[in-house]
Amino acid sequence: MRTIAGKRIFITGASSGIGAALAVRVAGQGARVVLAARRKDRLAEVAAAATSVFRRTGFVVAVSKM
Repeated sequence: MRTIAGKRIFITGASSGIGAALAVRVAGQGARVVLAARRKDRLAEVAAAATSVFRRTGFVVAVSKM
């Protein structure tokens, strides 16, 4: 099985549902994650959860206004 540790992953719709779960999961596997979503407050919560799992600085959060 291939590893995603150190890979860069961009996740859209990361503020809830599958996107949020994926963000935490891949961060826990060592991926560098960039998140994008419209709901800044929920996105910040997901970023905090993924960062605590990732235990590494440099976690990036992007917010898109549509």
